[in-house]
Amino acid sequence: MRNLTELARVIRSKNSSPMKLTLDIIFKDQATYDEVKNRNLINKAVIAKAYQIEEVMVEKVIFFDPSLAVKIGLPRQIRSGSPGDTDVYGAQQHAPMLSINLDM
Repeated sequence: MRNLTELARVIRSKNSSPMKLTLDIIFKDQATYDEVKNRNLINKAVIAKAYQIEEVMVEKVIFFDPSLAVKIGLPRQIRSGSPGDTDVYGAQQHAPMLSINLDM
């Protein structure tokens, strides 16, 4: 098992709208990206488990070959800028991905 932090160059999050988040994983090299993609190691079930949400809440998991990246779409729990929101830009929402371990 290898932690995602060992395999990725970038793990980040950001708002894609006031009610949606985009998570990005950019891998360090082609071989790692290809293995993760070909073996479907990053999928809705893996993301749902990391975020402790239902799998149906994970809106998309898209592999983007030109940048060796995976883009993930999630709904925000609290609308950006609303009372109770502690992360207006969605830039701190990637933390659960830091604990993902992949069978590599």
